Parts: sequence; structure tokens; C-alpha cells
Amino acid sequence: MKIGILALQGDFIEHVQILKSLGVEAVEIRKPAQLKDLDALVIPGGESTTFGKLAAEFGLLEPIREMCETGKPVWGTCAGMIFLAKDVGRPQPLLGVMDVRVKRNAFGRQTESFEQDLDVPELAKVENGSEPDRPFHAIFIRAPWIESVGRGVKVLATLEDGTIVAARQGNLLATSFHPELTKDTRFHRYFLERVGKTA
Repeated sequence: MKIGILALQGDFIEHVQILKSLGVEAVEIRKPAQLKDLDALVIPGGESTTFGKLAAEFGLLEPIREMCETGKPVWGTCAGMIFLAKDVGRPQPLLGVMDVRVKRNAFGRQTESFEQDLDVPELAKVENGSEPDRPFHAIFIRAPWIESVGRGVKVLATLEDGTIVAARQGNLLATSFHPELTKDTRFHRYFLERVGKTA
């Protein structure tokens, strides 16, 4: 299994380290040719406008969009979730493949970053009875949220007020928080399980 992590900017190293700790071949991706033999792709956090501009400049938009549309698993965290969305309420380079409307920097500035325990029932699928059913401790840093979802999008986690912070649409996974900044590998294992089902 070979997983690419888009390494244009942002916290890609943390994803690489977690995936390698799970015994997966994890490679940094910066050029279109590097996408060809991947089983899946992770789009990390960072600054979404810069991310989009760099992806367009390096010729990555269309190849990644094709990966998404042909069923390869793709996971966007924070800025990566923005990059996957069809609508973010303003013009910027997007993949536009996930039927969600996302609000950028929805929780405020860097100083308003926070941590929150989330109930994520889907994660029970990767526990196999070896771990207790427990909340996922999520880290939100200048995070977006999902304002609305289209048909075919499954909400995976919300805050207590109903704000959507994780969702899946077929082969596409999006989280507004940063699982790679915790020691809890369940989201990465959940993603790898999706990869295994499409391999």
C-alpha cells in the first residue's frame, strides 16, 4: 500500500510519520508524475489559498481531481477539506469534488484554536474490540467547518451545537481538525481501511 501526502506546504510531515508508524509506505508528493502509482492521497492542513495556487502552478489540480473522480481514496484535513469542497463562498482554486459547502476560518483566528472531544461512531469499525469506544480528541487550528452537505455525503462528526466537522462521500474523507497532531491513529486507520476496500 502506497499513500501520497501532498507536500506543497502545511503539516504534511506529521501525516507521513503516522502512516509510516502504521507500516504503510508514505511518500511526499510535489509533482503530477508522482501521483501515478498511489493507492490514495492525503491533503494536509496549511493555508488553503496558497495550497490551491501552488497546486495549479505545479499542474496538480487536474491529476488529483481525476484521482478523486475515479475512486481513489483522498482525505483532506483542515485546508485539505477546503480544497476538496465544491463551494467555499469565494473564488479560489479548488478541486470541487466533494458536495459540501465549507466556511473558511470558521472558528476565528489562530488564537481561537481549541481542542474538543468528539463522538465518531464510524471509528468503532477500526477498533476490532481491542480498544474501548471512546471520543476522538480533535485539535482545531484556524479551522473551517462544513455549512451544508449534499446527497450522498455522510456526516461523521459534529460539535455539540450540530456544527459538522467531519464527513465522507464515497472515497472522499474530510476533517476540519488535525488527527495527525495527536497520538490517536484511529482516523488514519479508518482511512487506510477505506483504501483497502478500493484496492
